Amino acid sequence: MVKISVLYSNIVGSRFDFDYYLSKHMPRAIKLLSAYPGFRGVTVERGIGGAEPNSPPKYTAACFFTFDTVDSFISAFMPHANELQGDIQNYTDIPAEIQFSEILTEK
Repeated sequence: MVKISVLYSNIVGSRFDFDYYLSKHMPRAIKLLSAYPGFRGVTVERGIGGAEPNSPPKYTAACFFTFDTVDSFISAFMPHANELQGDIQNYTDIPAEIQFSEILTEK
């Protein structure tokens, strides 16, 4: 399995609207992507702190999609890329960092 990480850095003065993200963007993304073979799940996280006590988180928000393969994610995402990417401006001005990872262990 693979994990697709969508990470939004904690940038001073930036905007991230969790209400919009959780009530509009993510339900739409889940509806579209989960209709495809290979979708296994998704989690959304809000950064609350860094490694040092009382330090800010490195990331304001993170979204993690799990799919069987990178190709299954690409097949699910590409038909809806314009819609999903076009919606980003409605919830943030932070550029997303994307990483594809192979899941080596999971419990």
